[in-house]
Amino acid sequence: MFGYIVPALEGLTEEQRKRYQACYCGLCRTLKERHGHFARLTLSNDMTFLYLLLTSLYEPEETDGIRRCAPHPFRPRSYTQNEFAAYCADMNIALAYHKGLDDWKDDKNLMGRAQAGLLRKAYQKVEQRYPEKCGAIEECLQAIGSAEAVSDTLPDTPVNLTARMLGTIYRFREDHWADTMRETGEALGRFVYFMDAYDDLTADIRRGQYNPLREYAEQADYETFCKDSLTLLIAEATEAFETLPLVQDIEILRNVLYAGVWARYEARLRKQKQGKLMPTKKGTCRARREASARWAPPRRGERPEVESFTSTGSGSELCDDKAESVGDRVPYSNTNRTTASNGEAVGKEGET
Repeated sequence: MFGYIVPALEGLTEEQRKRYQACYCGLCRTLKERHGHFARLTLSNDMTFLYLLLTSLYEPEETDGIRRCAPHPFRPRSYTQNEFAAYCADMNIALAYHKGLDDWKDDKNLMGRAQAGLLRKAYQKVEQRYPEKCGAIEECLQAIGSAEAVSDTLPDTPVNLTARMLGTIYRFREDHWADTMRETGEALGRFVYFMDAYDDLTADIRRGQYNPLREYAEQADYETFCKDSLTLLIAEATEAFETLPLVQDIEILRNVLYAGVWARYEARLRKQKQGKLMPTKKGTCRARREASARWAPPRRGERPEVESFTSTGSGSELCDDKAESVGDRVPYSNTNRTTASNGEAVGKEGET
């Protein structure tokens, strides 16, 4: 579930982009220093966001520099490091290690197995430093796996387990802001799990794997339902986030939460509108059969008359940023939170 908490680069100024890149590179250097060169390959924007958030909240002393590195041997890169880089690097290793195990368990992905094997020693070090957090991560992921193994599991179970896991990671210090940080992490966890399910629905149906949105995909207003649910879920995160006393890098952080987190969603909608991504239904849906007929070569001596393919329920109606509440139909929303956020983005994983 990496790759959803990213910046919308086109919404940042040049100075803000350089600042984000410096923090990204600083976290990359910390990964190398603590866990070796291979650990750099696991670097994610998700942990870079947490790095920026902790830095903005506690404003520690920073070390800046410009150096060449293995990924960029010819052009020196600016980097920024502080006391929170070590924690975020360790949590990045923990999540990357378990992601590799999960990829191997679910898809028999050899790359996932290799990643977990190469990160095993690094993860053992992280586990010694943060036994409670690693224990919570393992417990939540095991519970999610057990829940997903039952086809009729309600979506609330894995969603809330993911929220608990990310909330544990975001609660770094036991101080006045611990609960707010946990709430921010939990809300992002719910959003990320839902977004991941939305993004992976087609592949999960094809592979016969569990997806909490599988049954909802049969409904005519499926796309509206997903957009409204995601909007309410990210609103929970922004509501908690906005109560934190943040000044430094606040615009970068808001760029991620109000725009960047929608990058994968917008990319999927663009594919649907361009006909590159078929609507998801059970098995082979009517729209897929129509598309197959549209593109199939004619039989000898025949020229079939085929209507032009139009993807029904493609989400084109979601171009309007105004989303209506779906009330009780949203299974994971906190009805006590009403702040809504939205945005478009083309953000992607940064480069060191």
